[in-house]
Amino acid sequence: MLEVSTGLRALASAATTAALLWLPAGAGYAQVWPTKPVTVVIQYPAGGGSDTLMRIMAPRLGEHLGQTVVVENRPGASGTIGAGYVAKAAPDGYTLLMGHVITNAIAPHVVAKVSYDATEDFTNITYIGFTPNVLVISPEIPVRSMQELIALAKRDPGRLTYASSGNGSTQHLAGAMFSQRAGVQLTHVPYKGSSQALGDVMTGRVTMNFDPMPTVLPHIKSGKLIALALSTPSRRPQLPDVPTFTEVGLLGFDVTNWYAIMGPKGLPKDIVAKIDGAMKATMAEPAVRERLESFGLITAGPATPEEFDAFVRRENVKYSTLVKELNIRAD
Repeated sequence: MLEVSTGLRALASAATTAALLWLPAGAGYAQVWPTKPVTVVIQYPAGGGSDTLMRIMAPRLGEHLGQTVVVENRPGASGTIGAGYVAKAAPDGYTLLMGHVITNAIAPHVVAKVSYDATEDFTNITYIGFTPNVLVISPEIPVRSMQELIALAKRDPGRLTYASSGNGSTQHLAGAMFSQRAGVQLTHVPYKGSSQALGDVMTGRVTMNFDPMPTVLPHIKSGKLIALALSTPSRRPQLPDVPTFTEVGLLGFDVTNWYAIMGPKGLPKDIVAKIDGAMKATMAEPAVRERLESFGLITAGPATPEEFDAFVRRENVKYSTLVKELNIRAD
């Protein structure tokens, strides 16, 4: 009897485990999630701000989740291809998005035929932080201050160009805002991502760019780019000698790049809680935090998934209004 009883208990235990593995998303499902690698989609080419920051966090995030975190680049159409891919993915927690202000607040109001609703088709999980945009030029351009750049632009309207990572990007928005605030005419040159755009800025083929600090900081330190201004209210310790746009007389220049972890609509709350907890644990590690901050990331912002959801909705209202004010459209 003992052998039979023991065998029955073992069989029942195995059946229970199998049942848990096949439970639908929600309830007991999240007790065993994740059981396979988790993919975080970067909607831009390798080497940009989103890619840089996520690759810093991915190894430790995987440790906290107990599974490998795979970083996958799916660039194109100002990042909306990658974002659209995640919006249509199964809401099981295995396909996530490195959310960004461009794809989740700006581009949907600029790019025609975006395949998702920025406020309704995602589960907003963890706000990571934001970085300033830095106005950079090539050392080949014969100016070294904002005043000199504006004077050069006014002497020959339309000749100076600014690169961006695509229509509806923060760089596009910043360039249009700079043109309006400074009273100059610039020509927009959109690219598929920051890395290619910066290559042409460094060589002087394009005059300037308004790129996220994580992307441009190494090139500024190496002397391949010259920084003229920051889009944050105060100076940053990474570039203490670079003034803000406010300091040089261009007021209301509130364009920054925020980053976040998002999933498809309908992601179960218990899986959201696991991802959010793992992200917060990852970002709290001193070594990770130090590296993120070294690239200019400022982590102040929404603290919970609910607060982050409200933040995304406000950002969409803000940028929808700004896009109309600046008359920005896909070139």
